[in-house]
Amino acid sequence: MQHQEATETSPLLAKPTAALPDPSLTPNSVPPSEIGATGHPNGDAKPAEDEESQTNGEDRGHQYEGMPDVKAKLWYIVPAIGIGTFLSAADQTIIVSCYGKIGSDLKSLENTSWIATAYFLTLSSFQPLYGKMSDIFGRKSCLLFGYAIFGLGCLWCGLARNMNELIAARAFAGIGGGGMTTVVSIILSDIVPLRERGTWQGIINIIYASGAGCGAPLGGLLADQVSWRWAFLAQAPMCAAAFLSVALVLKLPEQESSDWKTKLRRIDFLGAFLLVAAIFLLLLGLDRGSNDSWSAPITITSLCISFLLFLLFIVVELKLAAEPFAPGRIIFKRSLVACYLCNFFAFGGWMTVLFYIPLFYQAVDGFSATQAGVRLLPNVVAAVSGSLSGGLLMQRTGKYYWLTVLAYSTSTFGTLLIILCTGLVVNNTYGISIGLVMGGFCLGIGTTTTLIGLIANAAPEDQAIATACSYLFRSLGSVVVLSLTASVVQQSLKNQLREHLSGNDADDIVKRVRESLDYVKTLEPAVREAVRQCYASSTRNGFTFSLGIACCAMLASWFIREKSLSR
Repeated sequence: MQHQEATETSPLLAKPTAALPDPSLTPNSVPPSEIGATGHPNGDAKPAEDEESQTNGEDRGHQYEGMPDVKAKLWYIVPAIGIGTFLSAADQTIIVSCYGKIGSDLKSLENTSWIATAYFLTLSSFQPLYGKMSDIFGRKSCLLFGYAIFGLGCLWCGLARNMNELIAARAFAGIGGGGMTTVVSIILSDIVPLRERGTWQGIINIIYASGAGCGAPLGGLLADQVSWRWAFLAQAPMCAAAFLSVALVLKLPEQESSDWKTKLRRIDFLGAFLLVAAIFLLLLGLDRGSNDSWSAPITITSLCISFLLFLLFIVVELKLAAEPFAPGRIIFKRSLVACYLCNFFAFGGWMTVLFYIPLFYQAVDGFSATQAGVRLLPNVVAAVSGSLSGGLLMQRTGKYYWLTVLAYSTSTFGTLLIILCTGLVVNNTYGISIGLVMGGFCLGIGTTTTLIGLIANAAPEDQAIATACSYLFRSLGSVVVLSLTASVVQQSLKNQLREHLSGNDADDIVKRVRESLDYVKTLEPAVREAVRQCYASSTRNGFTFSLGIACCAMLASWFIREKSLSR
């Protein structure tokens, strides 16, 4: 293959030929498109490095072509891997629509954010590990492992006797959930040519959206009519079906064979442990700060140790790990950082909106869990439409830069509209739905375009790890921003309830209101209305925080680098 001229462009970045070399990159990891006309990033002629980049360019041909033999069977493979994708999406929206019932039933409404936080804690920590493990053990084995762990976790959730057990079970399920989406995306990147990748991602997102669309009303219906426990228990047999379909249908080229002990030694367990511990202590500190006191010893200690562990994690990944699951050449590569930041901020901001909109509907508007879940459907339909539209546009034009910028800019206005329609200007359900549609459609576009941007800019040998790291940043954004927003909402709610309620029983009302939504219905009309206004104001503060996060995603999108999607 002939050596390619540089094709990357970005209005806010210098041209590649004028750029300084990234010190974290070795010659092997410099993509051909970042090499100037002379064959070196700085334009200096270096024959040895030119040969290496020529080899890298030839390896990139696999990205342009995919696996033609396997791709011919893709219409059989997609339904098989789609069952797990459907299940993963349904699981998340089932929780969103019925966590109010869960918290009320277990008398721990103020801790319900930990149901999602615990899941995303292990999900985010294990997603990049799946990228490395899929290179070592094979894509299929890792996907089957994910299904098995997730199914057992769902069974445990359904049998949980209290909030602590449920949180632990969700954390266990997150270990499996980390592989259910990440490995599917890696498999598609292996099989499908780069220019068609966005379209096939759109098809997978249709399956994902179908699951999310079914999960929201189904979760609310089960919570209202049967029991929230069946929202978890019903997923176990579906996991078994997903396991069997992948085991029987998915046939991929064999990985290099070696004994399992050798393979285990290649896994970066120390890095994974440090990341889990750092994130857990960060979330613990944020939770204790918002619910107890920011000056409490446990709050300060947790946050300080978390910071130190994050630094130690970076040192391990850069200097100590033989095969790091988050290597510096991928995490700190400037052509990938903007995509990672978009993932972090966009998913964090929007996950927060989706988490607190049902609470607003139930606590302020008096809707049931089923009604709140149904009102999330427009967002789901919009998200999948945006993803598929973005994929088709990229396949037609071969470009993604301006599409990404437009998507994240418009998504910000969707969040702003939600704030305006949740009581700041008017309380209007239709306005909220329009904001959800705007934000969902644009997030669907941005999710697909940033994934393609990552794959296009990553070296071929780093494709699986780069894809897994993108899921790491999505999940990290979700868990960190959701935890921060929960702190904002809970602190605001606690302060406003104490400000608006008076009498000897005020403290008891504040405590019980934060434990159960059902208790609100038993209050006297005047007190009930005051409580609802406090909920409205506190959730709106959470949406305002999300708006700031969405603006960060919009800003990061301007620094993404364009690159050709075909030869």
